[in-house]
Amino acid sequence: MPGAAQWPKTNFEKRNVDLGEIVSGGPPKDGIPALDAAQFVGIPKADAWLDEKEPVIAVSLGDDTKAYPLQILIWHEIVNDTVGEVPVSVTFCPLCNSCIAFDRRVGDRILDFGTTGRLRKSDMVMYDRQTQSWWQQLIGEAIVGELTGTVLKTVPADIVSYGQFKRAFPAGKVLSRDTGYLRNYGTNPYRGYDSITDRPFLFYDNVDPRLAPMERVINVRAGPEHRIYPFSAFEGTPVINDDFNGEALVLFSRHGTHSVLDTGQISDGRFVRSVTAYSRALQGKTLTFVAVGERFVDNETGSTWDLFGRAISGPLTGQRLVSADSGVHFAFAWLAFNPNSSIYGK
Repeated sequence: MPGAAQWPKTNFEKRNVDLGEIVSGGPPKDGIPALDAAQFVGIPKADAWLDEKEPVIAVSLGDDTKAYPLQILIWHEIVNDTVGEVPVSVTFCPLCNSCIAFDRRVGDRILDFGTTGRLRKSDMVMYDRQTQSWWQQLIGEAIVGELTGTVLKTVPADIVSYGQFKRAFPAGKVLSRDTGYLRNYGTNPYRGYDSITDRPFLFYDNVDPRLAPMERVINVRAGPEHRIYPFSAFEGTPVINDDFNGEALVLFSRHGTHSVLDTGQISDGRFVRSVTAYSRALQGKTLTFVAVGERFVDNETGSTWDLFGRAISGPLTGQRLVSADSGVHFAFAWLAFNPNSSIYGK
């Protein structure tokens, strides 16, 4: 294995992929530095440098809610943190536009993750510092080393605009630019990468012909099955009520979040959608939703809901929908690892 001297603890004999599929992405091990001692600020301080339309990853566990601006994650890709007493790794692979947060507990260990500098199918390959096993970010599975075959549990994480986040969670915390690293936060080193017809970087598989490779999609898992919803499916309606593999689902969308991968300055990027996914089963009822202005209303009780699945007025005020197991990605990346996924509308 080229560069194996950097990995004295990695057992390359134990793996479930062909090592030839793993290629250098350019930077060396930890050349894209993960954040391990993240600092956070309140909304008033973040307002000074974070545009309302810029994308953030929102993670809420218990009473703890945090926003991780993509203008920072695009330079670091991994934040090892704790939210609501749960040790998590919040990850973002720019090449796949893939936002996933993981519970980093495996057995009695709490793992810390870093970047290997390598890619497989254009997706980031992470490593844990405890065993130096290598992990595929998009599926959360160890693919090389002692922990091969172990799959991390995901925690709900959504890409939304900072403005949407701060209005919903005025007491929320925002990842600070005070990272200990000198980076040009607010700029995009992958300028123009999300053009919908582009060819993915260092991707050698055949592209699934059912969707344009750089189409944004949100995947939802129901049992062992996956369905993806292209963002273009929301052009006619901001709400999709669906039934998939025995689960009643609702997907909410809002337009008006800057793409982190468009222009050199993120705050100038074109607008794309924020999409969130939930179970629409609540208190023994199956709700159906419609969009009314900037909010969503269920037909059964007339309660009003926000993008984060919270009832903010009406009979169900204070209730919250259960997040679906979901994540946002580019279509090529999701389908490369999950080719049997169904596609909504096809």
